[in-house]
Amino acid sequence: MTEIREREVKSGNGIPILLLVLALGPIAVIAFVRFMMTSPGTSGSIFAIVGIAIAALAWILTLSGLYKVEPNQSAVLSLFGKYVGTVRTPGLRFNNPFYTKKKVSLRVRNFESGKLKVNELDGSPIEIAAIVVWEVNDSAEAVFNVDRYEDFVQIQSEAAIRTMASAYPYDQHEDGQISLRSHPKEISDRLQHEIQERLAKAGIHVIEARISHLAYSPEIAQAMLQRQQAGAIIAARTKIVEGAVGMVEMALQELKDKGVVDLDPERRATMVSNLLVVLCSDRATQPVVNTGSLY
Repeated sequence: MTEIREREVKSGNGIPILLLVLALGPIAVIAFVRFMMTSPGTSGSIFAIVGIAIAALAWILTLSGLYKVEPNQSAVLSLFGKYVGTVRTPGLRFNNPFYTKKKVSLRVRNFESGKLKVNELDGSPIEIAAIVVWEVNDSAEAVFNVDRYEDFVQIQSEAAIRTMASAYPYDQHEDGQISLRSHPKEISDRLQHEIQERLAKAGIHVIEARISHLAYSPEIAQAMLQRQQAGAIIAARTKIVEGAVGMVEMALQELKDKGVVDLDPERRATMVSNLLVVLCSDRATQPVVNTGSLY
């Protein structure tokens, strides 16, 4: 496939040409009417009619060479199927009347993909959707290299979302691992890169791409929620036990250093057990007060 790159072509200011055409039209009509009234039936009238017809055709062609370019818009010009160039100067412009003009919007546009069902890196089915912000960077490529570039952007973006989602796990299982849920910035950069690679041949520049929806599929959502809850409970219990062991160690050391009580190994183990029960329990404990001897 022959790729076409945008090149700028010069165009004339259409305002003076429009004023000239509008002024010459009535003048030509008045001259023709006067000629026919003063010289009816002469042989020169035939030549006058032919001349007027040619002038009318030239007048119409000149008008057809005028076209409007709005801000943040370009006009792609072609002559009998051959690309001529692109005009980006806004306003009323004039070029060869035989040029075909294709208008392309250069404004920033965005769309949100539908909720796509895809398997993430660990094989779990998830639902994912993304918002893509894009603009046409090369209007000639957008018009000639692909067919209906708006549809091309949407389809290729969804394909990039699927590819990206299958390359990362939904949740982070190890320290430093990039996942879809825990690293939004890195995932957005990767998604933007994936989409840009696919749309470069269409003259499209991807400004931003971000995930707008991310969830487990309904059929496994409850099981994954229980898994997340279990992981959170284990992590919390680990922290509690680490803190409790430190507190028990500190309490025993303080009792020993200050000479409050001297415990034999059996009593020391009992005290450690009781302190750990109090510190690690998820419910309020009911203490039993020993009113007798320590032993």
